Amino acid sequence: MLESIEEKTMVHFLSRFTDHPFVIKFRDHEFPVGEGSPAFTVVFKEAIPVSKLLTSTSLALGEACMDGKLEVEGNLYEALDHFLGQMGKFSTDEKVLKKLIHTSTSKKNQKKEVSSHYDIGNDFYRLWLDETMSYSCAYFKNENDTLYEAQVNKADYILEKLYLREGMSLLDIGCGWGFLLIEAARKYKIKGTGITLSQEQEKEFKRRIREEGLEDYLDVKLMDYRDLPDSGLSFDRVVSVGMAEHVGRENYRLFIDCVNGVLKEGGVFLLHFISALKEHPGDAWIKKYIFPGGVVPSLREMIYGLAEDNFHVLDVENLRLHYNKTLLCWEKNFQEHIGEVEQMFDEKFVRMWELYLSACAATFHNGIIDLHQILATKGVNNSLPMVRWY
Repeated sequence: MLESIEEKTMVHFLSRFTDHPFVIKFRDHEFPVGEGSPAFTVVFKEAIPVSKLLTSTSLALGEACMDGKLEVEGNLYEALDHFLGQMGKFSTDEKVLKKLIHTSTSKKNQKKEVSSHYDIGNDFYRLWLDETMSYSCAYFKNENDTLYEAQVNKADYILEKLYLREGMSLLDIGCGWGFLLIEAARKYKIKGTGITLSQEQEKEFKRRIREEGLEDYLDVKLMDYRDLPDSGLSFDRVVSVGMAEHVGRENYRLFIDCVNGVLKEGGVFLLHFISALKEHPGDAWIKKYIFPGGVVPSLREMIYGLAEDNFHVLDVENLRLHYNKTLLCWEKNFQEHIGEVEQMFDEKFVRMWELYLSACAATFHNGIIDLHQILATKGVNNSLPMVRWY
């Protein structure tokens, strides 16, 4: 009797997602949701208590998928692409999830959070990223660009926007495995410094600097962005790619203050970040299993913060669909190495990352999140070209 009640309440809860028809399979029963031909089928091996779905729809469904209690028949991305456009109908009890959703932004805790994702092993990331080891949105200039070509495009595009000249100094906040700075040193002969909180990234970037013979041009430091103003460093250009999402909403202004503290007057700052239309505390499943403490800024709050420090915004560009395509490339690569990933970790980890990559691709495709690049100058700079596509 209890199973029957749980079955009915689960189906009743999921019946709100009618934008794209689908089928729920549970034991010997099938329940169509929405009108028309079903876009996908979800098989439940156990009923999810409605209390969990109400506390966090994302967490309840995500954990069921990870545990193998929920399976999608057919292509996971295509199912999520239909389903996640309805995230506005998800339930989240922020009071119950307060400790998960609102974590500490202290240096110690944020280093721990960053390490939990980026320090799980360079060998793991090497399996499904491209040769550049770029873990951020690529730029597909041409329809048939490979992932590698698109990541090179992205780096070159950012460097062109920064209007680099030989001998300039460039800071990369959240430098990852270093490809952007390596490209800058190779092509522009700049002096570059990268900072990261990931020991694995620092180790690999140092190795690549030696391999490329760029010791006279590049340096990488294990450093929190909050330590920049007291570092004695100053730069002609600053870039940050995919790092602002780890800062935390209460620290956006501090982050921009720190950039301001090391950027020379008239200097150029490029901020590349996942963004949202409006301010949102974040997704519970992503925060628990993928990016602890991660928060997606809105475009408007970042522009507001820049204005408060007298940054003049020159250009804003949305690369949302480029990130959808990037994630689908990563997901394809991940699938091709799934056996190796399972040997490194386990089946639950594999299902978790399949869900992460496919779900993120779907949310970009549905416009739930965007990818913006903001180009700004510290104070007025009248020496840059007047045309946008310089």
